[in-house]
Amino acid sequence: MSSYSAPVRDVAFILDHLHENSALTLPPFSELGPDLLEAVLEEAAKLAGDIWAPLNASGDREGCLRREDGSVALPDGFAEAYRAYAEGGWNGIGVSEALGGQGLPEVVASAVQEMLHGANMALGLCPMLTAGAIEALAHHGSEQQQALYLPKLVEGHWTGTMNLTEPQAGSDLSKVRTRAVPEGDHFRLFGQKIFITWGEHDAAENIIHLVLARTPDAPDGNKGISLFLVPKYLVNEDGSLGQRNDVVCASIEHKMGIHGSPTCTLSFGEQDGAVGYLVGEPGRGLNHMFTMMNEARHKVGIQAIGVAERACQHAASYASERSQGRTPPARGGEPCMIDQHLDVRRMLLSMRTRTDALRALAMNCAAQLDVARHHEDADCRQAAQARVDVLIPVVKGFATDQAIDIASLGVQVHGGMGYIEETGAAQLLRDVRIAAIYEGTNGIQALDLAGRKLQRDGGAAFGSLVEEVRSVAEQLTAQPSLATLGKALNAGAEDLEACLARVLTEGTDAELGADAVQAYATPLLVLAGHVLCAWQMGLSALKAQAALDAGADDDFLRGKLQEADFALRHWLPVGRAQRQVIEAGFEALLPSNGR
Repeated sequence: MSSYSAPVRDVAFILDHLHENSALTLPPFSELGPDLLEAVLEEAAKLAGDIWAPLNASGDREGCLRREDGSVALPDGFAEAYRAYAEGGWNGIGVSEALGGQGLPEVVASAVQEMLHGANMALGLCPMLTAGAIEALAHHGSEQQQALYLPKLVEGHWTGTMNLTEPQAGSDLSKVRTRAVPEGDHFRLFGQKIFITWGEHDAAENIIHLVLARTPDAPDGNKGISLFLVPKYLVNEDGSLGQRNDVVCASIEHKMGIHGSPTCTLSFGEQDGAVGYLVGEPGRGLNHMFTMMNEARHKVGIQAIGVAERACQHAASYASERSQGRTPPARGGEPCMIDQHLDVRRMLLSMRTRTDALRALAMNCAAQLDVARHHEDADCRQAAQARVDVLIPVVKGFATDQAIDIASLGVQVHGGMGYIEETGAAQLLRDVRIAAIYEGTNGIQALDLAGRKLQRDGGAAFGSLVEEVRSVAEQLTAQPSLATLGKALNAGAEDLEACLARVLTEGTDAELGADAVQAYATPLLVLAGHVLCAWQMGLSALKAQAALDAGADDDFLRGKLQEADFALRHWLPVGRAQRQVIEAGFEALLPSNGR
């Protein structure tokens, strides 16, 4: 597999030009400067490229091993690479200083996470889950729980997991059966959880499991589920580790990809019951867990973009070195590398453009998270949170679907060699395939957007997004050299507005509303993803053109204009076709004739 170089300049372009370093205007970050943020990105790039990336292929080949005692052996070098990350203070980069973190903006923390996932997705899953556990405890844990567990989690000396799924439950968490029996100031948990990412390992001193379970008197359904903290090793009042808790790794999954990430079946209470502590209010477990889930869903989109970036680099490197065929007579007719063939160039440009567009959209969402958490004005915080709520399902659902296709194109660029494991292109496709499935399948993301986020405010939050899309379209149209891009973006905005109106109207129909939402949800998410990514690429074109007009002589900026042209005139039309899908209705999907 080729080396990985973190996209520092692309990230800096988004921060400096698209966002104009807006995070630095928020109160917690007012003493930070662009130079410091650039230094952080450069150091993260070194960690990703020098320490994590070289282990990606070897970790895939070696995989994880469950020992007879239930412990799990990681691939060679993984534990040391994780500790280098933790000792460097990277685990707390986006955590507030009050909780012991570095206190940097979420938009910067997200960029760093992308670099780590691009370097080694299997290893990056460990801190990603820990970040979610930190978020959940910071919001819902008691003062005692926060004091006892958060410092070590923030430092990365302990890691966190999320325990939702059970064999019979899948995505329907109302069917969770794990029991939590009260005993004094704690509970004893009995049950089994499956698909637990980094559920057992020896890279950290302790693992803090956040577990959904039911108390004996809990009602059936979602309202009977509570959230519990179950440490691998019990923690004494002074923070030292006590005896091993009654939770064991019963098995590890043999998966399509991410072989270096131990995906475990965890068994709670094979002896006296696993000691657990209630987090937050009883019966509010799903509500509390969704704090962690929303954090994780955004980061799943980020991790997919990281893998897409590596696929771009991998394919471009191969195409520039693989000699095959000749250029057409009009271009010389000489033997050439395959990156001179227009079909290959189309694939490479498609991969690069989509990856950069997805990054811009995901970082826009992260920037809105910063505003929602830290702006001084309550109305601004509320509006930003509403924006985040509609963007997260798009970032998770659209980015992961696109990343799978980008990695698949990477295999195609390699031709037959892409199907051979030694080249590394296949691993990227195998690894990223899970991203569309976990933390809520992409169908669930689409339903969340069309059935929940749109309906609760009548589409107001999404409508404000479309207004910004139209504003960028108008600015593009006003510049003769960019006017065709503005026309294309405005047409995409019209399509999106029309489809939003249809989903809102038919989705509230008393008889067929639920079916309408289910039928239209995925096409709507695909259309929204294309239009919003095109919006970001249109904005990128405006900023790049302004810099060139100011005297910059930079191939990087000219490349941004080329990407914007491809995004709005070649890629956006593919997404706009989803309007025809939605306007075709959903009668063909309804059960009929026994089908």
